[in-house]
Amino acid sequence: MGEMAKPELESTDIRNKLEDLSGVEIKPGDNPYHALINACHGNAAEIQSLYATHRIARNLQQKEKFLSHEFKELIIDPFLLRLENPKLEPGFKDPRNCLVFWARPPDHIIRLVVHLQQALKQAAPNLWLMPTHRMHMTTLEIAHSRSPAEIESMVALMRPKFASLTNMPFTKRARLVKPFISYDLSALAVSFLPAAGEAVLSPPPVAPHPKHINHPGLLGNDTAESDTYTYHHLRRDVFDEAKSTGVEIGSRYVVPSAHITLGRYLTQTDHETPEQRQKWVQAIDDLNNWLEGEVWDVQDGEYVGEWIVGQERGLDARNGALWYGGGRTIMVGEGF
Repeated sequence: MGEMAKPELESTDIRNKLEDLSGVEIKPGDNPYHALINACHGNAAEIQSLYATHRIARNLQQKEKFLSHEFKELIIDPFLLRLENPKLEPGFKDPRNCLVFWARPPDHIIRLVVHLQQALKQAAPNLWLMPTHRMHMTTLEIAHSRSPAEIESMVALMRPKFASLTNMPFTKRARLVKPFISYDLSALAVSFLPAAGEAVLSPPPVAPHPKHINHPGLLGNDTAESDTYTYHHLRRDVFDEAKSTGVEIGSRYVVPSAHITLGRYLTQTDHETPEQRQKWVQAIDDLNNWLEGEVWDVQDGEYVGEWIVGQERGLDARNGALWYGGGRTIMVGEGF
């Protein structure tokens, strides 16, 4: 008898679909980022409100799942499990190749994220943490779960536009504020909201920089002017520019979320009992209360919760098996 074929591994996305909870309807074929901007009349405060609605609704939904009497188990990522524990399947390599544009967090955001990771690790010692040098926020996913040859053909098609795409934040500044831990049955992330007139908290970018504006990280003279261009506008423009190359954009999901993955679950050990799960949910609630009270809108605080996309480096065009921060860089845009 021939050897039985190994069962195909299932991505956590299949069991843990990230649905849009903002209430905005997206029409097939349209630039999906236009829909939310149009629904909000292009108003930054309304866009921020829809991002907040999505993440609050999702956390409440997930909290119910953790605390439900019908809770069965966490959703363990079988790909990451094999990469982290090679004994399970010696020689295993992630077959899912992707093409993406990432925004890389600046140093002050990395400091905050490390603090959050350490607190979460105390509450769940077996948590897998995203290494700091791999941290990223996906501005646009072009393709996922493809072969290297398929990705190579897309890269060739897009090559003339990589410079303009990765440099876009240098002339189109989008500010993110109000960090908050978002979570589900498979992973945790720190999510941000598009700014809407909040006070500027970021350290100024490295000189030399334009002297005719109040803060060199913003293009307008004040936040009311500069925040009219939000992170959702940036995602819309990256989508349009990428699509103009003729490449087919196959994002897994388009939701009003700006997030950096903090960690994933690789074992049930820390969440087996109702008491453990209650303690876990409480730890996340406590951290979110701390963020709101000690980081949001706090001038000269120990941690800075604002991120102007493009600080230190532009967008990072990457391909390869990069689900957990790996892969290779094709091009990085100029930072400010």
